[in-house]
Amino acid sequence: MHFNFHFLKFLCPELDKTFSGAEIVECFSQNKDELVIGCTKDGEDIFIRANLLPSISCLSFPDNFKRSKRNTVSLFPQIIGKKISKIEVVNFERAFIAYLDSGDKIAFKLHGTRSNILFFPKEEALPSLLFRNELRDDKNLLVSELLKNLQLDWNTFSSLEGNASKFLPTLGKIPREWLKNQGYIEAGLEEKWELMQELLDMLESPLYAIISDENEYLLSLLPEKEAIFTTSDPIKACNELFRYRVVIQSFEKEKHSWLKQLQEQQKRTKSYIQKTGERLEQLLHETPPSQVADVIMANLHAIEPNTEQIALFNFYSGKEEIFKLKVGQSPQKYAENLYRKSKNRKKEIEQLSQNLAEKEKLSRQTASWLEEIEGFKDFRSLRDFVKNNHLTPKSKEQEEQLPFKRFEIEGFEILVGKSAKSNDDMLRNYAWKEDLWLHAKDVSGSHVLIKYRSGINFPKTVLERAAELAAYYSKNKNESLSPVMYTPAKFVRKVKGSAPGAVMVEKENVLMVKPTGPTSS
Repeated sequence: MHFNFHFLKFLCPELDKTFSGAEIVECFSQNKDELVIGCTKDGEDIFIRANLLPSISCLSFPDNFKRSKRNTVSLFPQIIGKKISKIEVVNFERAFIAYLDSGDKIAFKLHGTRSNILFFPKEEALPSLLFRNELRDDKNLLVSELLKNLQLDWNTFSSLEGNASKFLPTLGKIPREWLKNQGYIEAGLEEKWELMQELLDMLESPLYAIISDENEYLLSLLPEKEAIFTTSDPIKACNELFRYRVVIQSFEKEKHSWLKQLQEQQKRTKSYIQKTGERLEQLLHETPPSQVADVIMANLHAIEPNTEQIALFNFYSGKEEIFKLKVGQSPQKYAENLYRKSKNRKKEIEQLSQNLAEKEKLSRQTASWLEEIEGFKDFRSLRDFVKNNHLTPKSKEQEEQLPFKRFEIEGFEILVGKSAKSNDDMLRNYAWKEDLWLHAKDVSGSHVLIKYRSGINFPKTVLERAAELAAYYSKNKNESLSPVMYTPAKFVRKVKGSAPGAVMVEKENVLMVKPTGPTSS
């Protein structure tokens, strides 16, 4: 209710006492939606600070304000050196006017998301300057159009059949909610009148409370049982509300954003741990393909050509079992493929075990981070934590301008090309000879770079995670395992005339990994 006539009619007389006779010495903005008017009176500095950001609009009147040396712009030069003669509320309107000794006027139109500050030159009906120029309709605003004269008597009330919004349109969210909770909607006309008179009596009491409502801080003129702050001074109420809405509310919003982000990461990590654990258990308990191959090789003499299945003695289990064969493929070739699968299975078990250990470590780390963030009470602690743990992502605008996606793993920067053309651009303009280059083997996909850090070897966990990304951003994305080659960038070169993304690799190593995208990290 701070941008409401019922509060402004108390605030403006106090502002008039404070600012009447004050000389305006500066008017500037250092944030897009904030205007600061600096004044001096009796050798003391006083300020009007208007934050008109749609989500957290509010006013404050600090005794001091340090203007930034950079990113600041002076505004409304016509008011500099002039004195404020009086400040008055606009009757039954969410607005007030500061009258200057020159005859000029500064109108504060406090219409929620469409709040604005307008400068009216002497004897001019229309404003010559707006703070928020995007509100074009304000260029045709007449002060006389703001003035209202409401009749708050019984005859008017009864003629409107007790419609509260029509009788008193200046009521805000909190008073309307109070009426609703008192049964106003179902009440008879006379009972409604009594409730309205009771509400008006409360609105006439100069006591102001700051309350929390659904993660938002509000000013109330009604008696509040769970008030965070109360005062009978409207200027103090404004200043405290400004602190809660601009500082505390912004901090809580940012803190909540990080908590939500880490909670979602923890959810994804636990899901990965569960699925990977189930897959690992399956691999560990199923019969290895090599054992089937051993039984087939030991019984080659008993297997007729083109046999689809045969009963053989399994010397591993000690009993006769049915073994399926592949039609059109010799038993020896089939066994050879089983041996290869068994070798890959062993690698998959090792890889899954390592991935599981990493995810469990990440889950413990995320749980620790969540607990730590819960305890933060100020921006400095939160932002230092985010910076020290390398949690800050690049902006979408930055990402769109670059030819690659950017990730960070254990302090190492990972670049992933966005397209074949981007792969070339990344290799040409962003790769250094000691960076590690990766690519899914024998299929098309993104080039990946692990940026070199002086004096630090590439950790195995970082290499494997980057390889997982290389496999994920390739044609092997849906394979259970994918070979990924890697080598220092100095051994990768572009051949003149070759297709976009095509390169020649002089030396390479190969790593088998499970394709895993960024959402699982």
